[in-house]
Amino acid sequence: MAQFTERVFSGVQPTGNLHLGNYLGAIKRFVEMQARYDCIYCVVDMHAITVWQDPKELASQTREVTAAFLAAGIDPRRHIVFNQSQVSEHAELAWVFNCVARLGWLNRMTQFKEKAGKDRENASVGLYAYPNLMAADILVYRATHVPVGEDQKQHLELTRDIAQKFNNDWSESIAAHGHGDAFFPLTEPLIGGPATRVMSLRDGTRKMSKSDPSDYSRINLTDPPDAIAQKFKKAKTDPEPLPSEEAGLAGRPEADNLVGIFAALKDVTKANVLREYGGAQFSTFKSALIDLAVTKLGPIGTEMRRLAADPGHIDAILADGAERARAIARPTLEAVKDIVGFVRSR
Repeated sequence: MAQFTERVFSGVQPTGNLHLGNYLGAIKRFVEMQARYDCIYCVVDMHAITVWQDPKELASQTREVTAAFLAAGIDPRRHIVFNQSQVSEHAELAWVFNCVARLGWLNRMTQFKEKAGKDRENASVGLYAYPNLMAADILVYRATHVPVGEDQKQHLELTRDIAQKFNNDWSESIAAHGHGDAFFPLTEPLIGGPATRVMSLRDGTRKMSKSDPSDYSRINLTDPPDAIAQKFKKAKTDPEPLPSEEAGLAGRPEADNLVGIFAALKDVTKANVLREYGGAQFSTFKSALIDLAVTKLGPIGTEMRRLAADPGHIDAILADGAERARAIARPTLEAVKDIVGFVRSR
């Protein structure tokens, strides 16, 4: 069996207004993975334009996501931080994967159905085919692991299907070019954390989202401490005290959400939180949650605002990351061209 160097790849879309769900569901985990893996973290601006984006806002939001990475503790010297559009190998490999993936596979992608809605015929081809680009994002670095939320598991399964089909379809050529019995790894998901899915502070049955018209539904990463405190104070709850065991959270989505947020911020389980606060009223628990959130998130927001004032510094980090990313991606793409039979200059 082929052996692959352990490497993590993940990306965040530059859609603006990064919030607590983005931090706990993705960015916080990115920071933690640096100790164990070689990590490549990408601002996926090419994915963003599957729906129309204002050019100035897209550039600003790309820098905002980069600032969040840095402010949260991602080290761009030890690891790689860049924006996708600066490394053209992503798009080139995506075309090869367009020719590997089957229509039936893409037709099963639930996110396209959700995003296109009833106006499917008016959706962009990019929105339909972007899982193939996502596969290219991962496999152009032959990444072995990807941290994913529940809503991205299906896309990673597609990535594995594409890798397997490529390995099978060109098995003889892969071996002939000295790559053993498989060229691409079957990338593994990294799923975990007490609050991988953070819900709205106004409705515990809906995911926290920047598109919610109420700013009180979310904690933005750039919110100052007084805004964080105000939003948690006004967060929807129910009249019952907190239970002492997790089973008591069933049917109480807002309580479950706030306990999950506390657990994720403190790096403990929900059971640990309930052992400490079981029987407490929400007023007491919210006070502790506010103190914890301000302690954890306040410095991130301050650093994001400082970095935002120096876009040239952010651009320099992205350019350096893109150069280092390209040094990994280019040999992968060149090998793919040899394997599939493209003639290229040497």
